[in-house]
Amino acid sequence: MKKIVFALLIVILASCSSTVKPVETKSLFEVLTQQVDGGASIRFFEILSESNEIAMLQNDEKLKNKIHSNDVQTSNFVVLNMGEKASGGYKIGVESVVETDKNIIITVKETVPEPNAMVSQMMTYPYCVVKINSKKEIIIK
Repeated sequence: MKKIVFALLIVILASCSSTVKPVETKSLFEVLTQQVDGGASIRFFEILSESNEIAMLQNDEKLKNKIHSNDVQTSNFVVLNMGEKASGGYKIGVESVVETDKNIIITVKETVPEPNAMVSQMMTYPYCVVKINSKKEIIIK
């Protein structure tokens, strides 16, 4: 009798166990693409928050599967263009993204080739596209 009660108790405890699902948290930002070539000829940073602006990104071959139609309501996008460079070895990206009560502060990181580094001797146009998972005002430093 004790064995039966013990076995039933084990079965009941095993069937009552719960699995804890990890809470999925979205990171504050995501680098959608970072390329050493393909950007614009002038240096600029642009914040895209309207659906017609974001639709332009969705048409880009490198971005079309990374941006969804509902992102317009929850996210902003930032295009970082380093401008025309006379050689390879240049790169632009994100050093940090910090959220405050009122805004999002993005610190841009620009990489330049070391002096005397072996780099390609052709024009490059580095750029980066970043998705910010917030609709707060964005400040770029």
